[in-house]
Amino acid sequence: MNSLVSRRAVTATLLAGVATLGATGLANPVPATAAGRPRGPHHHPQSPTVVLIHGAFADASSWSGVVERLQRHGLRVLAPALPLRGLTSDAAYIRSVLDSVAGPIVLVGHSYGGAVISQAAADAPHVKALVYIAAFVPEVGESALQLTGMFPGSTLGQATATRYYPLPDGGQGEELVIKKDLFRKQFAAGVPVRTAQVMAAGQRPITLAALQEPAKAAAWKRIPSWYLVASEDRNIPPAAERWMAERARARTVTVRAPHAVSVSDPGPVADLILRAARSVRFGH
Repeated sequence: MNSLVSRRAVTATLLAGVATLGATGLANPVPATAAGRPRGPHHHPQSPTVVLIHGAFADASSWSGVVERLQRHGLRVLAPALPLRGLTSDAAYIRSVLDSVAGPIVLVGHSYGGAVISQAAADAPHVKALVYIAAFVPEVGESALQLTGMFPGSTLGQATATRYYPLPDGGQGEELVIKKDLFRKQFAAGVPVRTAQVMAAGQRPITLAALQEPAKAAAWKRIPSWYLVASEDRNIPPAAERWMAERARARTVTVRAPHAVSVSDPGPVADLILRAARSVRFGH
């Protein structure tokens, strides 16, 4: 009888534990240790967390294909939503996200997100690698718009490509989006038409002030960097991407892809991030 009661108690405890895990809504099914860290066949105690920062005219869903690949390699991944209101405030928000993460971090930025990670990672001790995906890598005092204009090739500034709206609530300035009928050509050439249409419908506007705001920090000067150049980019000139990557002494790859390379070519994007993660994990 005592044995039967004992078995029932153990069964009840296990079922309660399963119910608790189900209620958390965990996206990654890798079990956790008592310390709360995922553990699986590919996990290492020093494996970093990858934090993915999207840019203008996109949202966190633009990383979906990349997230899936990184999770298959046992990495923890965060992809927060970026406000896109101003470089200083955006960087402060992302810094608050970084401060909530235990252990080493590989911080990844796409497009305007590159300027954000360069500032957010300043003096952030857990950020061990920066990965720029067709992104801005500003020096202190430089803005995204300034870097865009350094080389020919961007068609984003043309009046036919973008639409401006005044900020609400009496705010000074404007925000902009890419015109929906030109979104695929400008931002996501090569992405399936229906996917590009969904992206255009859900694009996040950015304030003009954010693109004009000078950077106040350049974390790439002290943190090892990686860079993916999108050779078919119409937002940031590929020549500017190569120049910024060289200035940052980033380990660089080039992919024949549009600006929305994380959507069109998530495999090469994930591969570069994995290279950075392995470097952090093994210290080389």
